[in-house]
Amino acid sequence: MTRHHTPRWGWLLALAVAAAFAMLGRWQLQRMHEKEALLVQASQVRAHPRTLDEALARPETLQWVSGEVELQPQQVLLDNQLRDGRAGVRVYQPARSAAGHWLLVELGWWPLPPDRQLPTLAPITGRQSVRGLLAPPPSAGLRLGPAMSPTAQPSTWLATRIEPAAIATTTGRRDISSQVLRLDPALPLGYARDLDVLPNTLPPARHLAYAVQWFGLAAAVLATPLVLAWRRRRIRRQARIASP
Repeated sequence: MTRHHTPRWGWLLALAVAAAFAMLGRWQLQRMHEKEALLVQASQVRAHPRTLDEALARPETLQWVSGEVELQPQQVLLDNQLRDGRAGVRVYQPARSAAGHWLLVELGWWPLPPDRQLPTLAPITGRQSVRGLLAPPPSAGLRLGPAMSPTAQPSTWLATRIEPAAIATTTGRRDISSQVLRLDPALPLGYARDLDVLPNTLPPARHLAYAVQWFGLAAAVLATPLVLAWRRRRIRRQARIASP
């Protein structure tokens, strides 16, 4: 390859890398806007309550609901869940609504000891009056390995993510909703919990910070060949001046 073509290939490479960094920055901005919209919706959702069966029949992103469910004696323990800096699991049980809809109910968070010994929790069963936030399950992150694994306890599974298809197959509830009911923390039912709509995930401000970093890297990549071209021209000019 001649020296004449080397700068051209350098520019093409710089443009490709800068474009990739810019796409990553744009994706981070998109995630920021999505989460900001979710937070706004969460702050307004209680003003428009619905019955649980109405909400399940017409699913939306977030809905504040109330109704009655029949909790089933099966448990799903979602692993790697942090609360106040401590590791633990989120406890879910399948339930049937008054109209016969199936869904997962989040009962709350339970801490794990340093040896990560899973808790032995007696399932809550029977008909219960509930209210809370009908919402998508927690963000799955990297989908590595199986979504659910059996534990030593009967009818209890350890989950790395809440994946509706895996939940349906494991629990035998093939028509289970893709949303979960996050119980109101004020209800005297279950375990420690809150209604944070972005648990164990990045807040909008962090996405903005990452977007700025990616766009900065894109600008730096584009600036590099400009600086190199300027230095080459400077060296050539000095060489011409120095030549007799």
